[in-house]
Amino acid sequence: MQTGLLHLHNLLRWVIFILLILSIIKSYTGWKGGKSFQPGDKKIWLFTMIASHITLLLGLYQWTLGRYGLFTYQSEESMMGNAFTRFFQFEHPVSMIVAVVLITLGHGMAKKPVDDATKYRKAFYYFLIALVLILIAVPWPFRGEVIGRPWFPGM
Repeated sequence: MQTGLLHLHNLLRWVIFILLILSIIKSYTGWKGGKSFQPGDKKIWLFTMIASHITLLLGLYQWTLGRYGLFTYQSEESMMGNAFTRFFQFEHPVSMIVAVVLITLGHGMAKKPVDDATKYRKAFYYFLIALVLILIAVPWPFRGEVIGRPWFPGM
């Protein structure tokens, strides 16, 4: 079960990337193009938020009860002294929680009673900062043997 949840968590990052890039493009073109806010924009932002929240829930489970979770992993080293545990117990979760909060704020702009240009502009910045945080905190394969994970789970 642990492996399956980890693979699902890993696969959902690609869904989030695609939806987040779509959200960034939609908000940027709406902002710079002076477009009026469309229901389709709200739906894309909603799907982005839903995917990020599901991935966050899976990640929180892994963070607390997973193979290397707070309550299941036992090591004699301090958490901050080991690159692996520091990344997966501190850097990755904190960055991802902040990114999900920013995605939620970006989606929340769809509900705000402000003009469309402000909606698009603020959502663009929220989504862009969230994407940068996610890109920094994902355990990419090129991050080394200690932290790196495969591009696709199970491969």
